[in-house]
Amino acid sequence: MKGREWYQSDDVADAYEDKRFSNGGRLIDDREKEAVLDALGTVEGKEVLEVACGTGRFTSLLADHGADIVGLDISPAMLKQGREKARSVGVDEHLEFMRADAARLPFPDDHFDTVLAMRFFHLADRPASFLSEMARVSRNQVFFDTFKRFSFRSIYNFALPMGSRLYSTGEVERLLQGAGLQLEGSQHDFVLPYGFYRQVPSEIAGPAREIDTALVRTPIGRRLASVSYWDARVS
Repeated sequence: MKGREWYQSDDVADAYEDKRFSNGGRLIDDREKEAVLDALGTVEGKEVLEVACGTGRFTSLLADHGADIVGLDISPAMLKQGREKARSVGVDEHLEFMRADAARLPFPDDHFDTVLAMRFFHLADRPASFLSEMARVSRNQVFFDTFKRFSFRSIYNFALPMGSRLYSTGEVERLLQGAGLQLEGSQHDFVLPYGFYRQVPSEIAGPAREIDTALVRTPIGRRLASVSYWDARVS
């Protein structure tokens, strides 16, 4: 898969956060972390699995909030970055990183309170299988994000090196049903695509984000939003 090969490159792992979450990209990082914390609520003492944890942005965040968390990824280079991040923020003794395939999660049924995956489903070649595995190992909650079809991201999606996959709302609903999950809630954000924020300095990104946030509160803005956050429960 083009996306998987791109993702596992050492060069991509080394520069992943600098390219995506510096300058205006920091607003993306802030919003994604807000979405995760809002959906998961109080995580202290909960058993959590992050699928495709990458550089450990959310793994370390949730460990710092008291979660008993495992970060799983297919890329050794990404896991190396995650371990370094955990050490740098002092949570390395409170979490575990492991290499495994998201299509065959190495855990028994109902093993975690919550399973999440951020920035994963746009690279997924078998989204139904992946989501079913996440549901299988969760006792309660599954949380993930997708990039939306019929958004501004569609305009430049073909040019992305990782072959990004886009989803309609109907497609996500069918995936949830097939995995035995019930949608608890959803949020849709970023009318202006991520690529815009990464290309502009903070002094431009800040005012643009204020306009974007106001627009996404309108019916037309929600329809044009490029990112969706899905909060589901195990049936």
